[in-house]
Amino acid sequence: MAIAPKMQDALNAHLNQEFFASYLYLSMAAFCDTINLPGFANWMRVQSQEEHEHALKLFNFILDRDGQVTLAPIGQPQVEFDSALRVMETTLEHEQEVTTLINNLYRLAVEEGDYATQVQLQWFIAEQVEEEKIAKDIVEHLKMFGQAGEALMLMDRQLGARTAVPAPPA
Repeated sequence: MAIAPKMQDALNAHLNQEFFASYLYLSMAAFCDTINLPGFANWMRVQSQEEHEHALKLFNFILDRDGQVTLAPIGQPQVEFDSALRVMETTLEHEQEVTTLINNLYRLAVEEGDYATQVQLQWFIAEQVEEEKIAKDIVEHLKMFGQAGEALMLMDRQLGARTAVPAPPA
């Protein structure tokens, strides 16, 4: 059964948000590189790749449902931040916003009686719990240990160890 136009439009709008998130994290990676935090930059690059994979997951889902993908312009992300803490606070705020958007999509899928989209979105809902927790933990560590000296370098080294995760199933 083809996806309903209202659901298709909402998923296409969210597809754009996922591509924007990829773009935002890439911008954050560039900023972290400029302040000599290569581990933070690596973490953001991996995060950017992950968000790109999330977008492709939606892209493929729309097509699998005989829908039409509509790619819209991606907004320009923020490029300047005050500190590594501000980068991570922005990350947490963004992930909380994405959670709200996904919850709204799920609500629409329920209202539309679109069971396939509800199942698809359950993966995204679970993913958002993880995304928010990780960002919150990093923010709390930066607040607790400070943003200078050995603690920051240790955290930078830890974040630098993050590797790309396999793409989620389509």
